[in-house]
Amino acid sequence: MRHPDREGIRVSKPERIPLVYPCGDAPDAGQVREVAPGVLWLRMPLPLSLDHINLWAVEDGDGWAIFDTGMCTADTRDTWRALVAADGPLGGRRLTRIFATHMHPDHIGMAGWLTRKFSCELWMTRGEYMTCRVLVADTGREAPAEGIRFYRRAGWDNEAMETYCARFGGYGKHISPLPQSYRRLQGGQVLRIGAHDWQVVIGSGHSPEHACFYCAELNLLISGDQVLPRISPNVSVFPTEPHADPMGEWLESLAKLKRELPDDVLVLPAHNDPFEGLHARLDRLDSGHRRSFERLLQSLSEAPKRVVDVFGALFARPIDAELLPLATGEALANLNYLVQRGAVSVSEDAEGVAWYRAT
Repeated sequence: MRHPDREGIRVSKPERIPLVYPCGDAPDAGQVREVAPGVLWLRMPLPLSLDHINLWAVEDGDGWAIFDTGMCTADTRDTWRALVAADGPLGGRRLTRIFATHMHPDHIGMAGWLTRKFSCELWMTRGEYMTCRVLVADTGREAPAEGIRFYRRAGWDNEAMETYCARFGGYGKHISPLPQSYRRLQGGQVLRIGAHDWQVVIGSGHSPEHACFYCAELNLLISGDQVLPRISPNVSVFPTEPHADPMGEWLESLAKLKRELPDDVLVLPAHNDPFEGLHARLDRLDSGHRRSFERLLQSLSEAPKRVVDVFGALFARPIDAELLPLATGEALANLNYLVQRGAVSVSEDAEGVAWYRAT
């Protein structure tokens, strides 16, 4: 089964203030490129429309601390074996620690395999580790009644519901069994990794408690999915918390990053290429979402609409069956944001379908 990527629905228009990409071409899978003293850029293949994820290796004493791991696939395992081989690009040195920015399978998928292979610890925030454990536990279960009501309420038809039920519980298939313990990361925490201090900076919206890592001495930010240069991370509502406001959390996180981090930092993102121009990118992400609110309100002022009716106001690309869950989740994130601020009202019809209208 080909899975849609979580960062692939909304593609940004060219920057008004161009970003700078100073690190050259990405390394091939199984190779590395140094982006700063003791900091290596690795790239893993993904079986998605977004076909790669960037990982980062930071020199840590006699070994390497690894940031994110790739999805649990045969290709990723083969790539890791090539990297850590005695004559491989990592110089045959051990992995000391595994840091996961968040719990999506392309970031955490190989963490269990790596921690067992190298007898090292997994470091994550509590929100990400515990959420991952809960979702993995759904593997093999039938779709819950709450999930079926959630997507029916959004306006899904019978065919879409059948697909949801057939695919439910697939999250854990792309994650190597997690270690049963971990080291907790918290916002503001300072970690000594090799010769430098790295500060943990927490964001939210794309995932529950996403960790970024900032090194002032090297002027680097490992941003995970919290800031990407060319695409906007998916911000979604899910059946487990149908009235959540991840979009509000996301916009607050963008403002927090701008307050706490310098504009000239070199950003090491999980997708696309390392870039400079952080504040311009944060402004662009913020303004893009606020323009989406305007288009959505205009659409809802014309007639009441279901969640599935507002995709055209939010997304430039067609929404097919593969993208439907992510599009639904992000549309709801926009709608919940406006409902909770009084700009939109919602009511349910006799079939339990929600209808939204501008107030």
